[in-house]
Amino acid sequence: ELSKKNDKEIEELRELFRESDKSTAKLRELFRESDKEIKELRELFKEGDKEIKELRELFKETDKKFKETDERFKETDKKFKETDKRFKETDKRFRETDKKIKELSNLFTTQWGKLVEALVEPGAVNLFRERGIDVYYTARRIEVEDEKRRKIAEYDIVLVNDKEVVVIEVKTTVKKEDVDYFLEKLSKVREHLRSFVRDKKVYGAVAGISFDEGVDRYAYRCGLFVLRSEGGIIRIANDPDFRPRVW
Repeated sequence: ELSKKNDKEIEELRELFRESDKSTAKLRELFRESDKEIKELRELFKEGDKEIKELRELFKETDKKFKETDERFKETDKKFKETDKRFKETDKRFRETDKKIKELSNLFTTQWGKLVEALVEPGAVNLFRERGIDVYYTARRIEVEDEKRRKIAEYDIVLVNDKEVVVIEVKTTVKKEDVDYFLEKLSKVREHLRSFVRDKKVYGAVAGISFDEGVDRYAYRCGLFVLRSEGGIIRIANDPDFRPRVW
């Protein structure tokens, strides 16, 4: 009976050893798997460290490129400022040149206008005398100023006798707007030229080396004398029966 009891205990011990061996085997397997996972984690850390190093290198390169780009932007901005300065200097020179051209143009126009007026005046006196307007006094370039001494009008040639006044507008080329502007001046002539036109009839005339197409007829219909150059000689283009408008 005792022997059977010992055999049973021995068998139980063997079973415990077998289970212990199984547990040990499982633990070894777990250790192996854990070791494998640790190795994999180490590899991952190595790869991660490598990627971090690569990223650091990329950041360094990117930072370098940003700095280079910033330098280029600064250089470009500097060039833009230099270019802008040159443009301003060029614009200033253009404006100065334009001003000089305008001054020369105005001088030329003024001098040329005086020349044309000088050509028109002597012939006009004789022409109007032939038309029965016996003028004996002439004036040129009469400027009219307001109370602040600002020029508001200019009358190129004024021919006068005791009863009549002929006001002549002189242009190299007479345009329709020149005629319209002259008509506006004539509407104020009694206010502007009181000393000349007092108790006198006032006639208007336009004189030019040439006329835009139809402008001479337009001036004629407006009641103006038309003086034009024919072969270098100034003539009155109105027919003998023309009756001028009186202002």
